[in-house]
Order: sequence, then C-alpha cells, then structure tokens
Amino acid sequence: MLPSLSGPAWSQGQPLLPPSLPPSLPGGMPLPSLPVGSQQDILQRILDATGGRPPGGAAPAALAPPPPSLVPAAPSPGPASFASRPDAGEPLSSTEAFFAARLPEQQPPLRQFGYDTFRNLVPVPGVSSAIMGALPDGYVLGRDDEVVVAIRGRSRQSLSLRVGRDGMLALPDLAPIPAAGRTLAELRADIEARVARELGGSEAFVSIGQTRQIAVFVAGEVVRPGLVPLPAISSLLDALGAAGGIRRTGSLRAIRVEGPHGSRVVDLYAAIAGVAGTPDLTLSEGERVVVPPLGGVVALGGDVTRPAIYELPARAGAAPLSAMLALAGGTLRPAGNRFLATGTDAGGRRAVSELSPGSSLRRGDAVIVSPGADVMAGGLRLAGHVAIPITRGVGPRGAGLRALLADPRVIRPDPYVRMGVVWRVDERTRVRRFIAFDLGRVMQGQAELLLREGDEVILLSQADVLWLAAPPVQRALRGEVGVPATALPAAAQAGAGPAMMATPVPVAPPPADCPALTALAVAARSSPLRFAHARSAGFPDIGSPPCPQIFLDYPALLPFLLDQSVLLAGEVRLPGLYPILEDTGLDLVLATAGGPADTADLSAVEFAREPLEGAGAIPLTRVQLDLRSHNFAAVRLSPRDAVRLPRGFGDRDTGPVTLVGEFLRPGTYDIRRGERLSELLARAGGLTAQAYPYGAVFTRESVRQRQQEGFQRTARELETSLIQVAAGQAVAGSRSGGLDLGGAINAGQALANTLREARAAGRMVVEANPVVLASRPELDVLLEPGDLIVIPKRPNEVTVVGAVLNPGSLQFASGWRAAQYVRAAGGEQRFADISRAFVVLPNGQSVPAGLGSWQAGGPPIPPGSLVVVPQDPSPYETWGFIRDLTAVLGQLSVSSAALAVIAKQAQ
Repeated sequence: MLPSLSGPAWSQGQPLLPPSLPPSLPGGMPLPSLPVGSQQDILQRILDATGGRPPGGAAPAALAPPPPSLVPAAPSPGPASFASRPDAGEPLSSTEAFFAARLPEQQPPLRQFGYDTFRNLVPVPGVSSAIMGALPDGYVLGRDDEVVVAIRGRSRQSLSLRVGRDGMLALPDLAPIPAAGRTLAELRADIEARVARELGGSEAFVSIGQTRQIAVFVAGEVVRPGLVPLPAISSLLDALGAAGGIRRTGSLRAIRVEGPHGSRVVDLYAAIAGVAGTPDLTLSEGERVVVPPLGGVVALGGDVTRPAIYELPARAGAAPLSAMLALAGGTLRPAGNRFLATGTDAGGRRAVSELSPGSSLRRGDAVIVSPGADVMAGGLRLAGHVAIPITRGVGPRGAGLRALLADPRVIRPDPYVRMGVVWRVDERTRVRRFIAFDLGRVMQGQAELLLREGDEVILLSQADVLWLAAPPVQRALRGEVGVPATALPAAAQAGAGPAMMATPVPVAPPPADCPALTALAVAARSSPLRFAHARSAGFPDIGSPPCPQIFLDYPALLPFLLDQSVLLAGEVRLPGLYPILEDTGLDLVLATAGGPADTADLSAVEFAREPLEGAGAIPLTRVQLDLRSHNFAAVRLSPRDAVRLPRGFGDRDTGPVTLVGEFLRPGTYDIRRGERLSELLARAGGLTAQAYPYGAVFTRESVRQRQQEGFQRTARELETSLIQVAAGQAVAGSRSGGLDLGGAINAGQALANTLREARAAGRMVVEANPVVLASRPELDVLLEPGDLIVIPKRPNEVTVVGAVLNPGSLQFASGWRAAQYVRAAGGEQRFADISRAFVVLPNGQSVPAGLGSWQAGGPPIPPGSLVVVPQDPSPYETWGFIRDLTAVLGQLSVSSAALAVIAKQAQ
C-alpha cells in the first residue's frame, strides 16, 4: 500500500517515503519483507506513468538531500591531503583540539583514528541492505528463517518453507523436521538422509532463502542508541553502523557485548588497525552492545605512515611506544628517527622529553617523529656548466672524477677544460675550500681526483672565464663596485674610432646584485697587490655584461679563479685571464684562447712572473722569449704569470682615410705609417677637371676635439662675463643710462648655449693641389687614421651674410673685392661694423674684408668665399664678453661652411 500523493508532503517538497506496514498479516502469517530499494523503484515507476507529476496536478517532489554523513565536505584551505580526508570538514572534537594545542606545528591537525570506518556502515535510505552471498554451514537457524529445498529424481519439486514458531520445518510427504537451534549443515544432512530414505530415487538440495530479523540493543557513545533491527547473520560492525556509528567520545577498544551466553569485550582495533588477535564480531538474538566512553589516547605525528590519535588498550594507562608506532604503520625511515614526546608532569605542566622505541607512552602524551639529523650523507653534487645538476652517491669504495664524468653528454658544449673546481668541506673544521683540477686531462683519462662526501664538482664554461676580463670585474678590482662610470677612460678612448669618440659614451655601473663582485672588491681593497697581474691587463672598459649564474651561486669562486689565472694579452685571438694549474704548458692556454693572432711577433714574447720567496719578497722577473719555433709547450706557466704577444711592426696604420668629391677614384683607403696627402691623391687617380682644390675641406678627429673644447671653454668664459655684468662689475664706464642690460645678457646667454650645441668640424687648412704639392713638398700634410678629404666642384658664387640689406649668394666676378660684393648685396645696414668685416676663404682661412674708410677694399675674392659683415657692438663695445666675439663667430662660420660642403658632397 502506497501513501497518498496529494498530501502535505508534496506541497512541502518532501521526498516520498515507503509506508509503514504491520509486521504480520491477519492470522499470524509473517508479512514478506520488501527491500527499501524495491519500494523506491515501484514508486518511481508510478511517477513515470503519470508523466512525472503526482495525481492532482501538483509538482513532483524535490529529491531529498542526502544525509549529512554522505555530503562531501567543502575542501578547506590547507594541504591537498588534508582536504581529501573524509573528516576534513568536521569540527575538531575535544580530544583533537587538546592535541592540536599541544602540537601546533602538526598541520593539518591530527584526527582520531578509526571513526571514519563507520561512514560506509551507516544504512542509506533508499539503498537495499540485503545480505549477499552464501551463508556458512555454521549458521544457526531460528524461527522465521526461510529454507529452500529442491528435490530431484523420481520426485521433482521445489519448496520454500519457513521455520514455524514451534521450531519445526514441515515438508510434504515427510514428517516435520526440527530446524530451530540447528546449524545449516545439520539440517541439510538430516533432510538429505530423509529424502533418500523415504523418497527412493530422489535427492535433496538445501539452502537458505531469506533470513530472519533479530533485534539488538545498542547503547552508550553511539549516534542513535536504541533497539536496532538486523538480519540474523549481521555482525557487531553492522549493529554499530545501524546505530549511526560510534561518537568520537566513545571507545573503539573496550566495546562490551552482553547476552544470554555471557559477556565479552571486543577490541575493534584488531579488525580495523591490524592489531594481533581475532575479535568475535558475531551477534545473537537478545544480545546487548554497550560502547563505553573513550579511554586513554596518545597522539603520533611527524614522519609516520598514518599520523593520528590512537586509543590505548582497554583498562591500560600506558603502552610501549613501539606498539603504538605499529598502529601508526611504522616510521617512514627505517632508522635514525628522533622521538620527541610532550607529556604532563605532576604539576600539570607540559613536559618535553626524548624517547626511545622501548619507552612507554602514558595517557595524553603526544609524540612527534622527526629525523635525528636531517642532512645528506654519502652524496656529492655536479653543478655548473652541465646539462642538468645531478646528485650522486659516493658509494662504499668512494668515487672519482672519471666515473662522475664518464658520460661526456653530462657536460654542456664549450666547457673550460683547463680548470674545474671541487668545493670541499674540511671534515674537522667544516670550512669549505676550493680544489682545482684539469678537466681536459680528467676527460682524457690522464688525471684523477678522489671525491668525498659532500663535495660539489663545479665545471666552468668559456663564457664564465671570458667574463673575468669584463669591465665589471675590472672595476671591482679597482674597488668601484656600484659606482657608475660617466665616460670612457682615456685608455679606452685611445683605441676607439672616430665614430665612438664623437661624444662621451656612458658606461653602465657594475651589477649591484652580483655578490661575487662585492667579495672581489673587498679583497682587492684589503690587498691592492694581490690582483696586480689582473689589474695590469688594460682591457677596455666598454659595456657591462651580466653576472654569470656560476658566480651568483658561488660568490667566493671569483677571487679564487683570479688568484689562479694567467694573463694573456696582446696579439691573442681571445685575450683575457685564464685560470690554470701549476706547471701548465703555454700551448694549452693558447689553445683555449684561440691561439696567437697572425700579426703577433713571436720573436719577442714578453713573459713576466712573480716568484715567491721564503723571505716574503715578491720580485717581478720579466724576460723575452723567441717562440718562432712554436714550441709553446716548453713554456711552463704558473698562476699570476703574464704573457704578452706583441704586434709585429708594419707600415699599415690603424685606420682608414676617406676621399669624397672630385677624385677619379673616391672611396675609403687604408694608409701606411707616414703616408702623405700627395701619395693618396695619386692612388685615387688624381682630381677631375671640375675639381676645386683651393676649396678642399680636410677634417681630422684630433682637431675636431680641440675645436669642440674651444667652444666649451668660450661658452664658460662668456657665462662668466655675463655674471660680472649682472653684478654691475663690468659697466662702470658705461655712458648710456638707458642701456637694455637684460636684453644684452639674454643675447649673450643664448650665444653661450649655441656654442655648447655647436658641432665642430675639425677642419684644417691644407694644400690639396697636386701641382703645388709637387713643387712645395713642405706643404704636403701627413695623414692620420680617420682623416676626411672633400674636394668640391669649382663654385661660381660668393656668399654675403651679416648686416647687409640683401644677404645671399652672388655670381662670382673676376677681380671683384669685398666692397663690391657688399654693394651688390644692397650695401651695409645702419648698425653694420664694416671695420670688423671678414672673409672666409674656400680653404677655411679667415682674412679682413678691408671695408674700412682707411682700407683699400681688401684683396680680390676667390669663388666659393663667404663675406661676413657683423653688427656694430656699440654701445656695448667696452664689455668684456662682447669684445672678442668676432673670432668666435668666425669659427662658427668656418665650421658651418665646412659641414655644408661635406654634406653636399656626400649626397
């Protein structure tokens, strides 16, 4: 019979529940039990037949939420292993909170062991709990048990019979058979014998159908104490599960089972934790299960297989630590464990003590298992320029470098083969030190080094060694770590080209995050002569490469390598500082450095050494070696030696000269030492017919630098004069009361800024006419690397600028002087100072224009000249900062004209 589907249960969204049926039918016949799962299946079929809605049009009931014991707890923040535990979402019990306060370092907190066993034993509504599988022959039958008898042979029938209230089993054609109180094996033998005797030619097969229900009373520390109905074959675990499981305040090791046949104490640890013994978990009709309060507990945490809170045996106040460790699955490491116990003394204070496995644990003790010494023993490490840093064992017979580096693929390409280091710890003082070895000889099987426990084998790369000559290291040797350099030093500028020397090149400061540079700077300042061989290298201070990883990992390695290095300088393909062992051949070091350059002069190789003497003196010996025979192996090197390969003398100079303009073969030419302009002109095929050698522009880098310095100096002097004028110190003789002093100062300051921003051309006045050079050799200039020679086409104009009415370029007229060109440009302006007018000739020279009344108009003006008519400086002519500006303006005009010619010819 099913309940009505239109009641309040539907309106409240409650799940449909099976009806409560009477235990027996009228007349005393037992009511066949229907499993709960079957009842739910029947109910679902009824709902499906009505379209998923109950009669009356009500909405179908919402599915019932699962019981709290089956809802997975939300993962709490913490380790993944803790979040995945079944009890991770439950609050701590009082016992667990007690040990959590005693072991705050144990995360997650320890939980009581064994109580989650009953999670899967709690019956789930809607799930059948029928007994599966065959019953044992020792099963004792009772009233209401169903016995299935199948008779085969002359008589064929199958019977399902129940044991009556009188304990008898009635079979057709046979006398009643006593069944209650007998085992299944006894009943089976009796029925088989009777069928064989009374029904000849037939045999019987006996089994159990449905078992009877028994009632067991469960009391004590369980979730739902009371009378629990169970199948007759149920065990003690089934009864506890049907009662909701044992609370965390209840005991798992002292459960009492009392009944007509006496009482017994059951230790569930024997069933769930592997404790020795076979607990009797059977239950009989009329027995009572009592779960007493929790007994004494201890906590085991740290490095054990199953950290938890464990209960002591029943009525025991202490237990051996070894027995409790066995409950926890044992320690994770087989030996070397440390057992730190936190207990309680007589005064209630926490008492900490060290235990041994044979010690006893008392109620409330907490033990943390940790390593006695968590250090690595018997291991060594390979690091640095390797494919992957690895850790190896020394082994009982020790280990050597050959075995460690037996596989060459362990080493990355381009290692530095002249040295590797072992970072070793002294066994007595525990102080580390470096031990060098020749990696190349070890790889070839010519050398060996036995390794010890704790050694770190460090391999270097070629890049690591080349960094020893890098600017950050050189600055650290001078004690300049963290101090940025603002410009290239003079030594670097001497070897730089014109493009590099145009403006000062800022140098980045050494990396501040490289501890090796700091250690080196401290060592260099404490002993200035310690790294004298490295500081005398003279490497260019250009750039700031980053600190290699090897020196970040081992900062003390950098000073050690410099102490063990030799200096290779001069005509070497890769000059630098190369760490070596004592008595290393020069041939091996040169091979590492790429060998000598083709321009090296091997007849005068300079070799310097600082031999150490017993008296403490360190004399420097320097000799010249003739190594033209290439017998480099005969030169045996020691750390701190210096070898310089000079360049062979040659006529080729160190830079090119550029020819632009009206040459038959313009371009860039290399020059020899002492080569003159006439020789270069001949190499270029001479000048074209349109060439104008009188207007040649010849620029030189050294001249440009001096001119640029002159502009800067003049700007500083001009600003100094402006300060004096502003203070009233330079206008004492002024006769003009309405003088615009502020405008004059602003104009002077603008001129000073123009001077600072002006770019000097570096022009020299030279004779570039081959005919003149042939007749007057003293005018033939010597060439320098970086010189620029521009020969323009013959111009046909003269330019007039300055204080004239119509500044511009005029067509050249043969024999005309400056006064005629000024008149052709409209004449001078009202405030023009014709007495200071000058002419910039095509070759770069400046001469007076001769426009004064007492002058004769000046010399004839050649084509391509520039006539400059300045303004009259009155009434400021007595000022010191205006008096000499004519020469400055002349220099600016010459520079502008020269740069204009260069730009025009370069197009």
